[in-house]
Amino acid sequence: MTSPIIDFLLTRNSAPIPELRAPAPSDAEIATILAAASRVPDHGRLEPWRFILYRGDARIGIGQKLAELAERREGPLPEGRRNQELARFSRAPLVIGVVSSPKEHPKIPEWEMFLSGGMAAMNLITAANALGYGTNMITNWYSDCEEGRALLGLAPHERVVGFVHIGSYDGAGQERPRPDVAKLYSDYAGPWEG
Repeated sequence: MTSPIIDFLLTRNSAPIPELRAPAPSDAEIATILAAASRVPDHGRLEPWRFILYRGDARIGIGQKLAELAERREGPLPEGRRNQELARFSRAPLVIGVVSSPKEHPKIPEWEMFLSGGMAAMNLITAANALGYGTNMITNWYSDCEEGRALLGLAPHERVVGFVHIGSYDGAGQERPRPDVAKLYSDYAGPWEG
């Protein structure tokens, strides 16, 4: 069985964020990437996710705000740590935040909506890779912090699925050990008996 799509999926990997460089996807490419990202299972057609583009000078401003937030939480930061916070969103030319934005629904649980957001993130990554861009998705400390989420543009009820860093990438990507798929599945054998 050969398929260029399967071959592509079986070789997908993440690019190191510091090696992502300009140019980033164009506006038309971003529209295509987000269209692909939104073609995921979405029980009830709720669109329980959204995307935030961090690009241009906004990335530098976010870094300054993250450094300030980290210092408010932890006290004065060593220079290396401060520089790390300053560069969080400026290492790649484009960062797309994938945000879980659950909707009230009497039958569809919030966890299912969050999973739909995860699928949107994976489609986004795959679409960017298919257009020839490198990607890497992270969350980090500010994703689990109410002040950090607000600073990054999320409403109080929203949560971070991931921040996808995107840029041009010439490398082959670092291959890492992958799971033995044969150990990951089994045929159904009846109810769990602990």
